[in-house]
This record gives sequence, structure tokens and C-alpha cells, in this order.
Amino acid sequence: MKACVVGYGAMGKIISSMLGDELAANVALECKYKALEEVKEDFDVIIDFSNPANLDMILSFVKKTKKPVVFATTGYSDIELEKIQELSKEAPVLRSANFSLGVILLNRLVKEVTPILKDSFDIEVVEAHHNKKVDSPSGTAKMLLKSITDETGYTIQHGRDGYSPRSKNEVGIHSLRGGTIVGEHEVLYCGEDEIISLKHSAHSKKIFAVGAIKAAKWLLDKECGYYDMEDVLFGK
Repeated sequence: MKACVVGYGAMGKIISSMLGDELAANVALECKYKALEEVKEDFDVIIDFSNPANLDMILSFVKKTKKPVVFATTGYSDIELEKIQELSKEAPVLRSANFSLGVILLNRLVKEVTPILKDSFDIEVVEAHHNKKVDSPSGTAKMLLKSITDETGYTIQHGRDGYSPRSKNEVGIHSLRGGTIVGEHEVLYCGEDEIISLKHSAHSKKIFAVGAIKAAKWLLDKECGYYDMEDVLFGK
């Protein structure tokens, strides 16, 4: 595999280092190539660890070349997510809110546990990240919330303020930002006299690069379509 990495921030640098000889080129304003169209080296797959501002460039290039693309960027708007969905009709596309193998397993557990506990346990989601993260709730928290609401139909309550009791048919989401926290996500099932906690803590950003590389290799021989990390781990 030869991969072209879009983005050269913290994650772009980490995944480029981990790819080693499998790195074909980097595309970023601070790199030799500023756009995918400029890349001279041959490559098999695009891994995007940049920001939503690069989406139109990636869409244009992939529509022409049909190259597989792994979207590891977060913070997309609903309209941008629709564009990525449309792209999957023309090329293999894989997008995930989180590429940690542990987080994907956590999400699967949430899907299994929620239907069993929803009638007698209150559900709350807490996420924590470093003080430079610009979007909240995190993409991973949104993924967990979707898994919960798909199973329950609950409304989402962002934080708590004021003087009112908790509604039975809601799931709370709470975002913390501080220091250098890499990423923590916890789903709490709070029942009468007992609490069940499903939690994942990231101690290094390398875990996201490991998952993204695994996803890129998996995507190489796939047909046009929209895939996620659950497909990589559990099949589709």
C-alpha cells in the first residue's frame, strides 16, 4: 500500500511517521504539495487527517481518480457529511468519528447494552479532551449518542442548567476541556442503587493512526460504497 496523507498537524505527522515506506506524500499548506492534484508520486489510497476546509479539494480529486479515501477528520457539517455520502457512489469511502479499535468496540457494546437497560436506567455520556479541541461534543460522543438514540428514541440534553428534574426519555451529554487530555469517553447507566460504566481512555494519539492505517488497507480492494470502522472490525 502507498498512502497519501492530507493534513500535517499533530495526527498527520504521527500517521506519516507510522506509515514509513508506505507513505507516498503529504498534502498540506506547510508541505511540498498544497493540493492532491500536485502530487507526482503514485499512491493507492488517501487518508485525510486535516480539517473540513479541505473537503472540496478531496471530493474533486476523488471524483476524477476514483481513489479510495479514509476520512478521519471531524467537525463536518450536515451538508458536508451529505457530500461524503454522495462521493461513496463513485469511490470507496470510509469515515469514522474515531479510529481507535477500543472505541469502536465500546460503541458496539453500547448498542448491545442500551436496549437491555433503557427501561430501568438513566443514560448519560461524558467526554473529555485537551483544551485546544475546537468542536464539542466530540465526534465520538456524537457517535455514541446516535447508538443510544437509535435504540431508545430519547432526546439529547446538552449539559444541565437551571432548576428542573431530569426527564426519563432523555440522554445527557457533557463535554470537558482541559490540559492535554487525549480523549476520554464514558457512558453511564445509572439505575436504582447501581451504576454501570462503559469507558474508554486514550493515552496516545498513536491509537488513532493504527486504526486509520488498518482501515486504509482494508478499503483498498472494496467496491464503491460508504464504510465505517465497524465494517473493518466486524465485517459488512
